[in-house]
Amino acid sequence: MNFKKELAAVLFELLDQEMAAADLELMIEKPKNATHGDLAFPCFTLAKLKRKSPNLIAQELSGKIQSPLFEKVEVVGAYLNIFLNKKLVSEQLINSIFEQRGHFADLEFGAGGNITIDMSSPNIAKPFSMGHLRSTVIGNSIALITEKCGYKPIKINHLGDWGTQFGKLITAYKLWGDAEKVKQNPIKELLALYIKFHEVAEADPALEDQGRSWFKRLEDGDAEALSLWQWFRDESLKEFSRIYALMNVEFDSYAGEAFYNDKMERIVKLLEEKQLLIESDQAQVVELTDEQLPPCLIKKSDGATLYATRDLAAALYRKENYNFVQSLYVVGHEQSLHFKQLIAVLGKMSYEWSEKMIHVPFGMMLKDGKKMSTRKGKVVLLEEVLNESIAMAHHNIEEKNPNLANKDVVAKQVGVGAVIFHDLKNNRMNDIEFSLEEMLRFEGETGPYVQYTFARACSILRKANWQAGSQPETFTNSWDKEWKVASLLMEFAPAVKRACENYDPSQVAKYIVDLAQAFNKYYAEVKVLEDSTEKQARLALVYSVTVVLKEGLRLLGIEAPEEM
Repeated sequence: MNFKKELAAVLFELLDQEMAAADLELMIEKPKNATHGDLAFPCFTLAKLKRKSPNLIAQELSGKIQSPLFEKVEVVGAYLNIFLNKKLVSEQLINSIFEQRGHFADLEFGAGGNITIDMSSPNIAKPFSMGHLRSTVIGNSIALITEKCGYKPIKINHLGDWGTQFGKLITAYKLWGDAEKVKQNPIKELLALYIKFHEVAEADPALEDQGRSWFKRLEDGDAEALSLWQWFRDESLKEFSRIYALMNVEFDSYAGEAFYNDKMERIVKLLEEKQLLIESDQAQVVELTDEQLPPCLIKKSDGATLYATRDLAAALYRKENYNFVQSLYVVGHEQSLHFKQLIAVLGKMSYEWSEKMIHVPFGMMLKDGKKMSTRKGKVVLLEEVLNESIAMAHHNIEEKNPNLANKDVVAKQVGVGAVIFHDLKNNRMNDIEFSLEEMLRFEGETGPYVQYTFARACSILRKANWQAGSQPETFTNSWDKEWKVASLLMEFAPAVKRACENYDPSQVAKYIVDLAQAFNKYYAEVKVLEDSTEKQARLALVYSVTVVLKEGLRLLGIEAPEEM
């Protein structure tokens, strides 16, 4: 339901096809003030074309615009203000939602192209902290939004599962480890061993040599080293899987850093063949002076490859295996330089697809204005935050609706949804101040507020014994009172499109808050359940709101409970 396109088609004919319909559509605006109509067309650009004043052009066009979709046309200076036919448009809108249901606002511009999304990527054998929440939920939502726009997302969890730290961890385990303790609480025990290694190494520097020695054995394929590394990785993934399950997040690939060990030499050879590698301080680098970037370090003086080498290998592997049309890296903004270098090096290697690699940065999670990484000297664990949020949601339910069925299920949906929504309602580049109390409020721009609005709308339909197939045959009312809600329902597809094009889930989050607020205001003013000729059409509008709120929440990775 693209009324901009409809208006552009009418103008295209009236202007004797002097401007392309697509260009006319881009010129059409949505007035900020509803009293100025539903669409506005500025005539300034036409003034040069027609050699007339824009005000005169607006006057001439106003009398010629004819369409059953347009109720009236007003001229304000050089602007044509178009008022849609509320009854006819609302009828078309609701029929469309009834037919498409959850597929309402599906878009097809992705044309089935693959998009790889590098997201979450925690380090194994270390706690899954709040620091990984943003990459996880932003990446997951982008995957859902791009899928709705016709792409095929491929979610990749590029695990931090390689490096010298594993030599240190193996050393610590061999000296002080207990297999049973690791099995019972892997992350806690492995972290404790890692911390102990560093504490002891301060007094005994020889321990660092042992760590390096074990990592060398690991790199060389030593059976014992590989066995321990695989065990640490498997146990860590069990822990991570529990947290991902809490958030309903799944991945298509867990290929982490270690996966690319045997693929880096090829990158080094390719760089040598293309004469891009030069020596600098005994290390091998790619100069990026023309790109106004520091050199990209490929090999250290001791021959060891680096993070950049690994990411170059990963980029090439993903292009060859997934043939992506876009490759997204949902990684904090502090890594911006790394990705600029990565994309620049691939460009110098003459890979045109490097232009389709996009770093999707985001701001930090703050606690009391400071980067959220420690609390009383400890890592802030994501699982603890989620469980605390679920417990608080459970407490709220016990207070407000103690007879609710499936309280545990709803508390999880609300508690987890609150944490996710609190992140995604912000533009991803903004830093976020962490507050569980703020997240779980039932008023304002929060997840529980949108979920509660959805549950309230479902309750109205239950009270009316509404059946999903009860589509009204006629719409008898004028739709003046309903128009704010109906016109917002039409904005769902544009919000999804903006979110996809800008990799910005907050576009969807802000949209569903606006829709929830408009619906609650409407319900406070109109007796929906009162018997009248308008009742069935009003219930159809309520049903349409449930469809769009549920789908909007789904695109953020949040569930919608029908009762709260």
